[in-house]
Amino acid sequence: MPSYTAPVKDVTFLLNDVLDFQRHGNLPGFGDATPDLIEAILGEGARFCEEVLAPINVSGDREGCTRHDDGSVTTPSGFKEAYRTYTENGWIALSMPEEFGGQGLPTTLNTIIQEFMSAANLAWGMYPGLSQGAAAALLEHASQEQKELYLPKLASGDWSGTMNLTEPHCGTDLGLIKTKAVPQADGSYKITGQKIFISAGEHDLTSNIVHLVLARIEGAPEGTKGISLFVAPKFLPDANGEPGERNAVSCGSLEEKMGIHGNATCVMNYDGATGWLVGEENRGLAAMFVMMNEARLAVGVQGLGQSEVAYQNAAAYARERLQGRALSGPQNPGGKADPIIVHPDVRRTLMSIRAFNEAARGLVLWTALQSDIAHRSDDEAARQAADDHMGLMTPVIKGVLTDVGFDNAVAAQQMLGGHGYIEEWGMSQFVRDARIAMIYEGANGIQALDLVGRKLPKNGGRAVMAFFNEVGSFLKDNKDEATLAPLLGPLKAGLDDLQTATMWFMNNAMAKPDNAGAGSTDYMHLFGTVALGYMWARMAKAAAAALASGEASDAAFLETKLTLAKHFMERHMPETALRLARVSAGAETIMGLDAEAF
Repeated sequence: MPSYTAPVKDVTFLLNDVLDFQRHGNLPGFGDATPDLIEAILGEGARFCEEVLAPINVSGDREGCTRHDDGSVTTPSGFKEAYRTYTENGWIALSMPEEFGGQGLPTTLNTIIQEFMSAANLAWGMYPGLSQGAAAALLEHASQEQKELYLPKLASGDWSGTMNLTEPHCGTDLGLIKTKAVPQADGSYKITGQKIFISAGEHDLTSNIVHLVLARIEGAPEGTKGISLFVAPKFLPDANGEPGERNAVSCGSLEEKMGIHGNATCVMNYDGATGWLVGEENRGLAAMFVMMNEARLAVGVQGLGQSEVAYQNAAAYARERLQGRALSGPQNPGGKADPIIVHPDVRRTLMSIRAFNEAARGLVLWTALQSDIAHRSDDEAARQAADDHMGLMTPVIKGVLTDVGFDNAVAAQQMLGGHGYIEEWGMSQFVRDARIAMIYEGANGIQALDLVGRKLPKNGGRAVMAFFNEVGSFLKDNKDEATLAPLLGPLKAGLDDLQTATMWFMNNAMAKPDNAGAGSTDYMHLFGTVALGYMWARMAKAAAAALASGEASDAAFLETKLTLAKHFMERHMPETALRLARVSAGAETIMGLDAEAF
């Protein structure tokens, strides 16, 4: 049975040594996040995920969810008890506003716990994750009355939340939505239509489920301009704000899926269900994008989580599995074979996964910190810069971390040979679960198009230029640091490739948009490689400084950081040249065949 250990030490290094988390103590909520409190949160969060969630991951995958004749759904054994423990200890309210029953702590801390949960039990972690996303959308767009009704219930975990976008005939192109909303005399709406692929659409974890639903009000314009957002709870709140009459929304069926079997992915039928408008008429997509962007970052974290847990189990197997002899001579002379960790190609695989994981974690936490600044700072310039960073990095984190996270889960599975293909070892579940992260909340091809088509040119390229300037300034400021010399050359080469690719789009994609589409995925991964390389440079600088101080409590930990940083620069950063070549090839051959030729 697979195991999981939360990477608390790595997270602490990032917060304290790389991101200087305490420097932001002037922001609301940060003053309460003292080092002692953070240590307690990380420790208890790790314990919960290791001891409560991880043990029910395999069993939840095998048992799955069950839909009953009345449309109700039962989650796997242990899920309900784990959820009760989670909510009773206040985890879901960690970063929600105190005004509505939350703890008001930084989003960065909640992001850390999201990674731990995603690694320990991805299917289970989706339930509270969706509630937090729903709360974010309501907080920004709902009326005060709606906030007071729904947010305390979501913060306590008594109620859960969902997002209902996709329909049988439309996923990415939400302008094709057919679900309709008919105004009623009392100000409510009757919603009719069908939604599919609704994660956590029906379950037995909470007393009520708050559905956020995209629909078109009768007479509204066609396309995305005519979409509105509604809140349609499973049970209509009574006069006391408690679950009352059953609403006309039900789970028609459960999807049979490749993975995340422990999460109830539902077909939801709205048969004249009562709902209330959230925000303005015909502005629903903008409101839902708050939840979607939260979800996209969370899905990127899921890719990292599955990569991390797969790595941990592959590394453990490689240290124990005896097979063959080292090329340089026996390393286990007392045995009939050496552990496979002695083989260079096994080490290459494991080091590549680990080097990605640690840099990806840094990129996620750096971006989560920018989210806190964007929402909490009273400095307008700082908020704008942080918001620019968030917009630019969201498609990169979602697309790159899930693409590579899946590849890493497959590579980790390979380390177990035939045992990796056998269910009892658990590696196949990591592969199956990781696969969905590349698809939902906007398939990764859409993330690449969003990056190239919307995020690069936005505000005259202000966000991407800020990123170029930040990495360029780091290279300039540290050019005389001998310890960093092996890293700065490859990082500069990668940055040059990224800038060249960006300029190529500016010169070649305006007149011929297919050039942008043909190169978008390679550009997204080129961008991701440079961003991950930059995080390794920052981590290496922090590790080298700690070693040079002579006060490091764990020199081996820091030396490992430096070795992994060099590995990333040697083995991964050269990929930027390949990506640039592909981007620069344009769209001519890609678009050269008639559709019938495929």
